[in-house]
Amino acid sequence: MAGFSRFVAGLAGLLCLGVPPAVAAVGLELYQAQTIVTGTGEPNREIGFKDCLDKVLVKVSGDQRLTQKPEMLALRDKAADFVQSFRYRDRLEGIPIHDEQGTHDRPHDLTCLYKPAVVDKLLAQLGSKPWHGERPTIAVFMAVEQGARHFVLTQDEDRGDTMRESFANATGPLLMRVTFPRAGQLGGLDEKALSGADMARLDKLAKKVGAARALAGSIVWSDKDLGWIADWRLADRGRTYRWQARGVSFDEAFRVAIKGAAQILSGSGRP
Repeated sequence: MAGFSRFVAGLAGLLCLGVPPAVAAVGLELYQAQTIVTGTGEPNREIGFKDCLDKVLVKVSGDQRLTQKPEMLALRDKAADFVQSFRYRDRLEGIPIHDEQGTHDRPHDLTCLYKPAVVDKLLAQLGSKPWHGERPTIAVFMAVEQGARHFVLTQDEDRGDTMRESFANATGPLLMRVTFPRAGQLGGLDEKALSGADMARLDKLAKKVGAARALAGSIVWSDKDLGWIADWRLADRGRTYRWQARGVSFDEAFRVAIKGAAQILSGSGRP
């Protein structure tokens, strides 16, 4: 696609100017969004354009509330007008078409690319603005409680493999990055002490593991809520923010954590 080629050329230009690769990569990815559609027909493409518009506006701004604004209804109706270019990827590529399944039935990744000026103008209309620059790496300090099982999620905690992977998956749509301390980098904090630890102390520990900021929290399984109760804390600009999700999967608990962190760090308000 011509639009994608221009983005690649722009990235090369940034690198030639001495812009760090991580920052340049963020610039390349920031103004694009991806969703899953059924086939490549126009009706489903239009649905995909609407979803990608929501995603790119939130990604560029960090503001999770934008999609709830009444003005979005009119913008979604014109979602195709804002797309510079798009491409498909067959999610079943290499798998033969079934006897009763045509290509119109197959799931595809639809990637939409946008001109920065177009997205920035839409954000201004919605009372928001772009969150440019490299997204800070966040160190996660999290306690897990499920019945008799208690542990702190660390890089070397075997029981946390799927949780670490899920956390990493949650970062992609917002270009956020997370890391986890090793057990020996917790400063002597166990799961009980972690819940009352001062955020300034955790931010200092975060820097020792190569992160810019600490995200502290806990997830506790609740039979009553039929899911996890997740509590999160993050300090920014001299204020500590707290937010919660109840009765959710740990995948959703981590999405809530990352969305909340992006909301705060982008200057878009409390989660």
